[in-house]
Amino acid sequence: MRKFYLLLLILINFSCKSQLLDTYDISTSPNGVIAMPTGLGASYSTFVKYTKIQAPNGQAIHFLAQNAITDAQIVRARNILQFYLTNVPNSQYGTNKTSVINKMGTNEGTILLINGSDGDSTPPNLNGQHLYQNEMAVEGHAWYINNNYNHRDAAYEEILHHMHDVGIGVDGANTTPGVLPTYQTEIRAAQVNGLSNNLWGINSAAWITELTGENSLSQEYLASVVDSYYGLWEPWNDANEPTSATHGMWGIYIAKTRAEIQTEDPMGYALMGKYFSPMININMDIDPSFTGVFNMTRNAAQPYTYKSQYLQHTTLTGTNASGLKGNDADNNLNGNDSNNTIEGAKGNDRIDCKGGTTDKVIFTGNYADYTFTVNANHYIVTDNTANRDGVDTVYNCETLKFADQEIAATTLATEDFELARSFKMFPNPAKKEITITLNNLSFSSVKVSVYDVTGRRVNESTYTSKTINMNTNSFSKGVYLVKIQRNNASALVTKKLIIK
Repeated sequence: MRKFYLLLLILINFSCKSQLLDTYDISTSPNGVIAMPTGLGASYSTFVKYTKIQAPNGQAIHFLAQNAITDAQIVRARNILQFYLTNVPNSQYGTNKTSVINKMGTNEGTILLINGSDGDSTPPNLNGQHLYQNEMAVEGHAWYINNNYNHRDAAYEEILHHMHDVGIGVDGANTTPGVLPTYQTEIRAAQVNGLSNNLWGINSAAWITELTGENSLSQEYLASVVDSYYGLWEPWNDANEPTSATHGMWGIYIAKTRAEIQTEDPMGYALMGKYFSPMININMDIDPSFTGVFNMTRNAAQPYTYKSQYLQHTTLTGTNASGLKGNDADNNLNGNDSNNTIEGAKGNDRIDCKGGTTDKVIFTGNYADYTFTVNANHYIVTDNTANRDGVDTVYNCETLKFADQEIAATTLATEDFELARSFKMFPNPAKKEITITLNNLSFSSVKVSVYDVTGRRVNESTYTSKTINMNTNSFSKGVYLVKIQRNNASALVTKKLIIK
């Protein structure tokens, strides 16, 4: 009985500390990683950094990191959980994951990012999911690029376990109530089928007995499917393990690729589309140590792309001159503060040449701050402000978004860039009059045309002055397009005008 009360006191104390962490503000840090809050007690003393995912119900899912864990590893761990918790439209169980996020908060979900490897030392006396430093391979890091399975990427597995345990919920003993019992019933059925038909748990009888006692069979099975679904095992090729050519998860799972799951474990494959996105559809940061061009298009000559082909949005971090190559998805490709090469593919791609941890698709400055060079198959965007975006070479990207406006790449070859940089129009929205200025621009005349949203021209005049005052009293309220071209040239610039 005494042991029961001691355990109860530990859980009550952890609950109080967890609730205190819910209140901490991480927005003061650009990447959301802050120093570990103090005054939480001895059990927390080995952790030095903190971040979280805030649940809609006001509670949070916590990430506590020890001193050898890099910021890149912390951000990645948070991003992976955020990915798992991102809604998947039209899916059976993942269309709205709010209840899963809230349940994880209510259940005081905590992920402990611990130095070294499992077994190196005694884990801290805290309730939470363990994820070790040497099993966190950040995209672009040497462990990731070289497919180093001595530092195999366990982050997707361990973070999935935590969401499964304290969010989705597991049936049976030693479990915490979850919110998707019907989905868990399907996971359990697929796990039973996999074990019965030697699709999973292959040659692992002792381990299966251990998992059975823990009631963690379904969690480990689902992790095997997810890891292969996102390509984490396809590069595995171990000369000492004959099944590495065909199996995943150290040889215990029948499939190592997404296509193999579909044909060899169709029940497992069905689970994926009911909750998980086919692409890792949130921004993932590339490790600041990376140099070269990070490739998201599958390429047999670069086996790390068997994993990166499932990334959708990426950001270069750090200060190395490097690049990104997208894939056939609709990519957001984000540069860092150095000179970058950005290459889209077949999707509807947008680029950002500013570093950072957000997913905003913008250049740092206004459109007029940049110089453009258009070539046959690419264009070069040069930031005229020193120590900001640098010089970026862009291939196959449809849209560039600046701080003040968004530009379709198809207009770059025809637009008068000098005119665009000079063309200012204010006020906007306007009532009775607008002023157009064309400072520092050479021309003999400019033609200004105004069109309504139906394409009807409502005004057109030619001017020779660099300051143009246009009366808009006769314009009805609404949205108009103001088009301007100089010296009767074919190139022109268009801006939106709102009359209120």
